[in-house]
Amino acid sequence: MTVRSAPRALAAATAALLTLGIAACSAEGGGGGSDPERVDVVAAFYPLQFLAEQIGGDAVKVTNLTKPGAEPHDLELNPRQVGQVSDAELIVFLAGFQPAVDEAVQQNGGDRAFDVATVQPLRDAADGGHQHEGEAEHAEESGGKDPHVWLDPTRLATIGDRLAERLGKADPGRAAEFTARAKTLRTTLEKLDADYAAGLRTCPRREIVTSHTAFGYLTARYDLEQVGITGLTPDAEPAPQRLAEVAQEAREHGATTIFFETLVSPKVAETVAREVGAKTAVLDPIEGPPAEGDYLSAMRANLQTLRTALDCS
Repeated sequence: MTVRSAPRALAAATAALLTLGIAACSAEGGGGGSDPERVDVVAAFYPLQFLAEQIGGDAVKVTNLTKPGAEPHDLELNPRQVGQVSDAELIVFLAGFQPAVDEAVQQNGGDRAFDVATVQPLRDAADGGHQHEGEAEHAEESGGKDPHVWLDPTRLATIGDRLAERLGKADPGRAAEFTARAKTLRTTLEKLDADYAAGLRTCPRREIVTSHTAFGYLTARYDLEQVGITGLTPDAEPAPQRLAEVAQEAREHGATTIFFETLVSPKVAETVAREVGAKTAVLDPIEGPPAEGDYLSAMRANLQTLRTALDCS
């Protein structure tokens, strides 16, 4: 071997070792084929895990790439998780929400990937709340679209219908079972939607002040208006001018509650609340699993929180 060819050989050996390492992690992670009786599904974050488990039942094994308590926006995949994506029979994700997942799907997903963003057009990020300095940058980071589609139960039900179809292709023998489960879930979500509509119909105040604009689908569905302290990036630091603008608007509308969320520091919401003499409360965007219960119980807790804050009768 010549001295000049040695680096090439070393690079080839290194690449081979990395490939073997990822394959080993994949096997350790329990990829496709580990349970021939169930469809191996990888979900990018909690609402998609909830959907897959509700529709798949005992016929699926669901792995959530985002661990409880982690902020899904910031997800980075380790080699084992990359292996899980590569081996899964179905990958359920939302393009544009988690760049690391998008990259893994692009490299290893193929026709096993189900992008829920393709089911219905997503809302423009700029429609999620009042415009303010820096919002254009946040919209650009998210691809110009608001990903929080699961906060509209009717949209989640439609995604569930399409997911049942994809599961049916993965396991044709249980296609009817998946369709029946999706129909049951749709009935449950339509009841949730009706309860939201009735519960928020008579609220004297219609404006909610949130730590970031995650609630555009919810406010659009139930005729509310969202004022976000920051844009779609939950941990962005608002400029002092923006804090003053939100405080002024909160005073004008008599807001008594400033909402913050479960996975982000409440400091910004507390700053605005002190400025206007309001209190703070949690409004969960349900990006991760709730401490107790599931998506449905978290949505009902959100409804009660909104009714209290908006003085609904």
